Amino acid sequence: MALALAAFTAAPAFAQSAPKLAGTHGDWAVYTRGAGADRICYVLSEAQDKSPTSVNHGDIYFMVSNWKNGAAKEQPSFLAGYELKTTRAPKAKVGSTALTMFAADNEAFISESVDERKLVSKMRAGSTMTVSAVSKRGTQTRYTFSLKGVTAALRQAKTACS
Repeated sequence: MALALAAFTAAPAFAQSAPKLAGTHGDWAVYTRGAGADRICYVLSEAQDKSPTSVNHGDIYFMVSNWKNGAAKEQPSFLAGYELKTTRAPKAKVGSTALTMFAADNEAFISESVDERKLVSKMRAGSTMTVSAVSKRGTQTRYTFSLKGVTAALRQAKTACS
């Protein structure tokens, strides 16, 4: 999970310390970074399936972040190994629930906090999640993430930043 080192390069707290692996639960890892009010705790998982198989996707991750200072509480985000097309919204889907995200460079976020909570709740109850996106070049992609261990990982990350 090399992205653990690069996930938040713009955040001041991350300039101060490297992320520390705090635990693993199933297919999810828990990381912490920073100290005091600048502490950030997040869970991270790598895509288990990438499609189409004929393209180089780079590293593909899904993350849920907590900031001790309250700036984010269980904020889901998708991290692609390429630049996303900002005019084609990525979608995260668990079971029959699909939520639209907005793209910024190689990341995608959910704009409404009520939808963030809805997705994280569905992640806790589901077994897999898919994310579909379009690269800046126009390639339609789809990723599958295992949700095995996400509930325990989220619990640990929340405790680490409370």
